[in-house]
Amino acid sequence: MPERNTISWNGLISGYVKNGMTWEAREAFDKMPERNVVSWTAMLRGYVQEGRLKEAREIFDEMPERNVVAWTTMINGYVIHDKVDLARKLFEVMPGKNEVTWTAMLMGYTRSGRIEEALSLFRLMQLQGIRPNFPSMISTLSVCGSLATLNHGREVHAQLVRSLFDCDVYVCSVLITMYMKCGDLVNGKRVFDRFTSKDTVMWNSIITGYAQHGLGKEALQVFYDMVSSGVPPDEVTFIGVLSACSYTGRVKEGLQLFESMKSKYLVNPKTEHYSCVVDLLGRAGKLNEAMNLIRDMSVEADACVWGALLGACRIHNRLDMAEVVAKKLLLLEPENTGHYILLSNIYSSQGRWRDVAALRSNMRVQSLSKSPGCSWIEVEKKVHTFTGGDITSHPEHAVILRMVEKLDGLIIEVGYSPDGSFVLHDVEEEEKVHNLRHHSEKLAVAYGILKVPKGMPIRIMKNLRVCGDCHAAIKLIAKVTEREIVLRDANRFHHFKDGSCSCGDYW
Repeated sequence: MPERNTISWNGLISGYVKNGMTWEAREAFDKMPERNVVSWTAMLRGYVQEGRLKEAREIFDEMPERNVVAWTTMINGYVIHDKVDLARKLFEVMPGKNEVTWTAMLMGYTRSGRIEEALSLFRLMQLQGIRPNFPSMISTLSVCGSLATLNHGREVHAQLVRSLFDCDVYVCSVLITMYMKCGDLVNGKRVFDRFTSKDTVMWNSIITGYAQHGLGKEALQVFYDMVSSGVPPDEVTFIGVLSACSYTGRVKEGLQLFESMKSKYLVNPKTEHYSCVVDLLGRAGKLNEAMNLIRDMSVEADACVWGALLGACRIHNRLDMAEVVAKKLLLLEPENTGHYILLSNIYSSQGRWRDVAALRSNMRVQSLSKSPGCSWIEVEKKVHTFTGGDITSHPEHAVILRMVEKLDGLIIEVGYSPDGSFVLHDVEEEEKVHNLRHHSEKLAVAYGILKVPKGMPIRIMKNLRVCGDCHAAIKLIAKVTEREIVLRDANRFHHFKDGSCSCGDYW
């Protein structure tokens, strides 16, 4: 070119950046006689795309002026590369935030699993009068589903209706998932039914939802409806229906579906599907068949597959097989504390305290620590979290403890007997009973009875699998208080009512 201006230089730099040629972009950037905010932002974007955040921040700090695009690019860079705290620091000092920046920050918290912070940010967004855009509403729905904050989910649904987004197939799928994860089956099914042209994702959302609630019959019926309507099932569909069979003990139907995957529906089984079938067989006590299936797999068994078998060993007290499986898992995932804890639980249930101590010593040497069991409940749009054994951190701990003791007395009168085998420490029986009383899900249930109006379900979430003692206790609490209690643990939903659970004690 006989004459080059800032626009032509920026065109060259942007072209290099779009094609991943950051080195060439920087060379042109350094040669430019005069730069503007577009030049700086293009170079910033190049470094962010390559994950070179140190260079990106240097460019950002050197910029003589920064527009909203530059701020958002840098914040997005931190978010994409899991540096959410650095993104938040920048977000706090950014002038003139817009809905794109708020959404970037919201998605950052959602992606990194920091659900409470995401929800808190969404509340702040609403208080400051920022109109949420489509991506931010979708992110918030995912947050509501993960945290099971149903009231916030309903509010976002209402905003989607007002914005005329609720007729979108993708939005409906996210809404179904949110309602199902929040334990609201009625509204999840209502969203599903009102949409005539359903795609595979929507069918999968309802099948997976029913599976999580242990409604195997309903999940299978939806699957057959899907097939008869001409929508072909995919890999996700089969994870849903196989899980549904596993959670409800439908071994024969599950095996038939697994066999039909490739032969009838042309879907090649992956490790996730084998994991479901291993879980199906393991829960039903067919551990040898599960082990044979793993040996005959057409793909290499991963930690999910072996983990499903180890869980079955825990249920059926197969210590011989558990030790073999645990060794496999510790080779595959040496830093996953869950495998150590599960084996430790098996040792504990059989009183092998020396083996428990050796395992825990091994964990300390490797600086591994167990994630504490915690449960949470949403009351008046605020999430209250409880950690097992740590009651005093809640401002209303005194009244919660009195309710826990009252409930304990009521359920003992109708036949409850604390099961000390679920206290995985070598301690005296009296201390075991005390420990069981302060499990996080019991504290959350007690708080729910205190705060949730009668006639409304008490919805509890737990980050780990509910223990057998708590499961037995909550069944009786539901009976003596005449309340419906919905508990979502790491595996599935439990609906407690009139002294029984929807899982039929098969979990």
